[in-house]
Amino acid sequence: MSKILVTGAAGFIGSFLSELLLKNGNHVFGIDNLNNYYDIKLKESRLEKLSGYKNFEFVKQDISDKVNLLELFEREQFEIVVNLAAQAGVRYSIDNPDVYIQSNIIGFYNILEACRKFPVKHLLYASSSSVYGSNKEVPFKETDFVDHPVSLYAATKKSNELMAHTYSHLYGIPTTGLRFFTVYGPLGRPDMAYFKFANMYFNEESIHIYNNGDFENDLYRDFTYIDDIVIGIEKLINIPPVTPNGLPAHTVYNIGNNNPEKLMTFIFSLENALSNSLNRKVNFKKIYEPIKPGDVPATYANTDKLQNAINFKPQTSIQEGLQKFADWYVDFYDLT
Repeated sequence: MSKILVTGAAGFIGSFLSELLLKNGNHVFGIDNLNNYYDIKLKESRLEKLSGYKNFEFVKQDISDKVNLLELFEREQFEIVVNLAAQAGVRYSIDNPDVYIQSNIIGFYNILEACRKFPVKHLLYASSSSVYGSNKEVPFKETDFVDHPVSLYAATKKSNELMAHTYSHLYGIPTTGLRFFTVYGPLGRPDMAYFKFANMYFNEESIHIYNNGDFENDLYRDFTYIDDIVIGIEKLINIPPVTPNGLPAHTVYNIGNNNPEKLMTFIFSLENALSNSLNRKVNFKKIYEPIKPGDVPATYANTDKLQNAINFKPQTSIQEGLQKFADWYVDFYDLT
């Protein structure tokens, strides 16, 4: 049994990862600042699921508070740290840059400092497929050039990778960056397209689709179901990176479905999933607009490196994953 710190434990990925780690017999210590970026009730529901595990502890805490963070590390002596606390969202970063610097840069620096002063066996942290920016060559490989981010959110994630590489090199911290590709599923983030579209439908609002109505040259996204994401993370925990001569190292992995879908295929699949959950036909009212600043035409993960490392590839189809989301959504909001 390992003692594992999960930051952002009330978040979407953090809560699902915590539950998987707890089921596998680990002691999980979760922290989260429980901010109001989106509906706090969702965060509370995620924590409620975790509260039934005897090996789960939770403290409301912000990783940007260095003093308290260092005290926590000194007191608890964590073996593994999975840093998933971050200010998420590409479009939100355009109008709200301060929170991204505070959480994603200063907060992550504090995590690195804590791991330096109170050494851990392995630090894993959330990066993002956004670091690939407007790369034209797909699928995206971890060896691709990623020096042209198109949003501040992406720039902070690229900065995290550079910081982690430096700390790993200087202080011998085994460190792994996780480039997530469009994670979705039950209890997800309401700012993500699938969740927003469901909300808009039930509010009798039109959904906005940022592809100019061009179905032939539609946007592509590598949608990755939440269970596949956390299985990948859990397996990576046990293989801290090392150099050829056995010294601690830094590395990054794509965690994606390796099967991008057209945006319109995703939308039609969501309509069908909600139709199945409600036992009636669901059709979204659609407004087509140009692509937004910070968005990219396609995300598509090459997952060869991940498969070679852990012998695992995400398996959940978009239809299966969205049906699980729709069933949860209809039940959670009592829409039957």
